[in-house]
Amino acid sequence: MDINEAQDKVREFNEARGWKKDYNHRFIKDFLLNMAEEVGEAWSIIKWVDGETQRKLIEEHKDKFSDFVGDQLYLILKIAYLMDIDSEKALRDTLEEYEQRFPADKMKIVKHGNPLAGGVDDKAAVRKQEHKEEKD
Repeated sequence: MDINEAQDKVREFNEARGWKKDYNHRFIKDFLLNMAEEVGEAWSIIKWVDGETQRKLIEEHKDKFSDFVGDQLYLILKIAYLMDIDSEKALRDTLEEYEQRFPADKMKIVKHGNPLAGGVDDKAAVRKQEHKEEKD
């Protein structure tokens, strides 16, 4: 199933239950809060442990992390549906932006995109350059 098909399934699921778009649209903040809650539940399994222990815990709790991913995808696609956002286009646009912000050749050297730790991520400069190119 592609991302647009998944978004359609989320829409169908909601409509079949009488959760109409205009009714649910009022509760976007609640869906965002639900996403944060789900992140907290996943984080609580692996918080305050080193990388090796984290890997072991993730493997031991694979079912819980699978539920986490499913819940997050559902909520993201529901929010996209409610806001009339094409989730496939949104992801494509984000990946294109990340290609510019995190060039593979540089990321292989610095191993991260944190400018405070020496990375090359400078979103403001990239946006400024894009804006300048649009004017030219």
